Amino acid sequence: MRVLFVTLAASTHLHAQVPLAWALRAAGHDVCVASHPDVADDIVRSGLTPVPIGEPMDIGQWADVSPLTEEEFHDEANIWDARGGVNWELFDLCEMRPEKLTYSHMHAVFSAWIGASFQEISSPQLMDDLVCFARQWRPDLVIWDPLTFAAPVAALAVGAAHARMMFGFDVIGRMRQSYRTAVEERPAVLRDDPFEEWLGTALARYGVAFDEQAVLGQWTVDTVPSSMRLEVDHLYLPMRYTPYNGRSTVPRWLWTPPERRRVCLTLGRSFRELMGGDRADVGELLRGVADLDIEVVATLNTDQLSSLPSLPGNVRAVDFVPLDALLPSCSAIIHHSGSGTTQTALAHGVPQVIVPANMMDNVLKAQQVEAAGAGLHVKDTAALTADSLRALLLRVLDEPSFAENAAALRREMLATPAPRNIVPALERLTRLGRR
Repeated sequence: MRVLFVTLAASTHLHAQVPLAWALRAAGHDVCVASHPDVADDIVRSGLTPVPIGEPMDIGQWADVSPLTEEEFHDEANIWDARGGVNWELFDLCEMRPEKLTYSHMHAVFSAWIGASFQEISSPQLMDDLVCFARQWRPDLVIWDPLTFAAPVAALAVGAAHARMMFGFDVIGRMRQSYRTAVEERPAVLRDDPFEEWLGTALARYGVAFDEQAVLGQWTVDTVPSSMRLEVDHLYLPMRYTPYNGRSTVPRWLWTPPERRRVCLTLGRSFRELMGGDRADVGELLRGVADLDIEVVATLNTDQLSSLPSLPGNVRAVDFVPLDALLPSCSAIIHHSGSGTTQTALAHGVPQVIVPANMMDNVLKAQQVEAAGAGLHVKDTAALTADSLRALLLRVLDEPSFAENAAALRREMLATPAPRNIVPALERLTRLGRR
């Protein structure tokens, strides 16, 4: 069969899809990956075939905003906060409290995401390009990043089966379920739905009526451990998370086991790519580990290092090292709660200290890791100090329960079907899902 992957124009989102794309290709299926031209080179480097669609996304432009005044920051019309990132209070998809999940609140959150993000990612031109390619290539199955709604539009336009592939927790699915319940409780004339309004109009251009599948897919491939998955009445196909770090090499210093307990410190690539910087104070993080009898491997680039007077003697700074190669030698990891980093740490059974960037589901992931007993997280990153970070790290390193619980989650992940093992299920679901 022909399988079309559609990803957001960010390498970290592409990397989440690559292992399954490889598995399908190895099983003899035709595979290609569609996205904005920005990630075409990354797709080529992954060994897959890119299909550039739409105009360049230049996703880094999201960080290129002027700081707001205090008055502007508290104006709900603004989505950018004074540190150059999104004011996530207006975009909080992670709200779980029933009393907060009112129709008006969820309607506002979905409207904000559609108006400020989803419509830009899936512009009319990108939709036209993707539908045009799909009509020519005729995919049997479309697998799409949950932020790329052009993909289900194209799948519905050509009658292909289609499924989301998660890169984190299904916060859209969780809130969408609550939202649909709230909508159905309203009088028919008051059942406004921003997804139906947007995607219904888009689908009508290709002669197709709106379907709820355009929001959540026919089913969802999910690499989050089942014990940590959010409760959503939806068909999930569990798949073992297989780390892919892009084109990389294993440095010589990793060939030798560490003489002391090794700790990885990384703030990931997501904020560098999406927001142009880090939420956490790098200097404060390094001061928190400076006097400990550990070896710290810090993935810091030139910009991050330029603001530091010096590095502590127990810190090795590297611009990049594949986490999949580094983490097996680590006793703990300090990180920002990015999906790839969190999942890779879970896959290797490494206890985590999380300083979550308030972006998408990062805080929720940190909370879930802590609830599972596999780590601790900083509750207020603005109040982070070297002392408070050191205290969290020492607990994670010295209390055996964290390593034990992290190991249990690793065993759960290893018991989940690998990408190659879900290919037969995808084949069966595709036969059922095609129109």
